[in-house]
Amino acid sequence: MGTSTQAYGEPWYWDNRYSSESGSFDWYQKYPSLAPLINLYIPRHVHPRILVVGCGNSAFSEGMVSDGYEDVVNIDISSVVIEAMKKKHSNHPQLKYIGMDVRDMSEFQSGSFDAVIDKGTLDSILCGNDSRNNAPKMLKEVWRVLKDNGVYILVTYGAPMYRLQLLRDSCSWTIKLHVIDKLLSEEGSEHPIQELMNPVPIDDNGSSVEAVLGKNP
Repeated sequence: MGTSTQAYGEPWYWDNRYSSESGSFDWYQKYPSLAPLINLYIPRHVHPRILVVGCGNSAFSEGMVSDGYEDVVNIDISSVVIEAMKKKHSNHPQLKYIGMDVRDMSEFQSGSFDAVIDKGTLDSILCGNDSRNNAPKMLKEVWRVLKDNGVYILVTYGAPMYRLQLLRDSCSWTIKLHVIDKLLSEEGSEHPIQELMNPVPIDDNGSSVEAVLGKNP
């Protein structure tokens, strides 16, 4: 594991990165690719309060507001990117940006949010130092700030068997697994490896996923 990858869990790394990045960047997927899942698990008609963790300079939350979501709170460990996003979206009252460490969200009361969206933040923490302690801290905080029956949408490149174990060890999640082809984020992809809206059957160790998708999905 490279030094830069290990630094993914450190504020100074992201401050430096965002100081030199002027445009927006979306990890893994952009909003239109994931919108069907977001709409499925976070219905707009209930006027949900949503927390996006590790928001960075992504346009994802902006896409959610354009899609009809009215209360999207964004946090990031980098004060540099939070200040930039506050200025960029000062005319969007539906979007709030707060500097915060996802491992300690004590500014939020328990049961504050209907949904938490994480696009690469858990993955980033797992690349950083002391990930064995930091990842469970994050997951327990996510669990705490969610309302009863709240939804945590985790977008990850991690192998299902490893992520399932981590989730099950942290809290009492009810887990559904959806698979999206990386190529869906590129132009011209017409044949996803798995229909996005159909959950993949999962068993205790994740081996059922391999049966559906092959050894290296």
